[in-house]
Amino acid sequence: MNLQTYIYEHLGDEREVLKELYRRTHLHTVYPEMVSGHEQGRLLGMFSRMIHPERILEIGTFTGYSAICLAEGLTPEGKLHTIEQNDELTELAALFFKEAGLSDKIIQYTGDALEIIPELNICFDLVFIDASKKHYLDYYRVVFDKVKKGGYILIDNILWYNKIFDSKIRDVTTEKLREFNMFVSKDVRVERAIVRNRDGMFVLQKK
Repeated sequence: MNLQTYIYEHLGDEREVLKELYRRTHLHTVYPEMVSGHEQGRLLGMFSRMIHPERILEIGTFTGYSAICLAEGLTPEGKLHTIEQNDELTELAALFFKEAGLSDKIIQYTGDALEIIPELNICFDLVFIDASKKHYLDYYRVVFDKVKKGGYILIDNILWYNKIFDSKIRDVTTEKLREFNMFVSKDVRVERAIVRNRDGMFVLQKK
């Protein structure tokens, strides 16, 4: 038994709607490894239930797995706003939001998050960033003032398949993530922790 098998055996059952979404993602998308999956999904759901947010922003919908998990903790009147650049994924995500009974809780946007976010006149309790790694710092800067005091920002893939601490790797995405991680590590406006779940996640709380 490997570590991944052990973790999955001790997480409990995956919801049927998420299991089917995971399957469909692997059948119908080019980069199915981008889907959150059961391990990360349980972590996101737990964070959301702990915070009990009224407003969530997700940057990077993909096929909707993480959005469904994040929506678990929403208040009765709460909404999750999710932005996806790739318009070919919108229909699949919407289908599974409906299957999960969340069509009235999740608001989808298609396009460039850096153009959409400034137009949102909303104060968010929780933000999840999991889109283009090269633009993480841009997303962080444009969304920061829209996060309430005491609110949380979760940023996925900050270890970038362990490339981030290999000095021999100098590709653009890895370098941009290093720049982002360094910026956040020195940002006095937040409290921070790192969770090594899957590919690493920053957990930030705005002071």
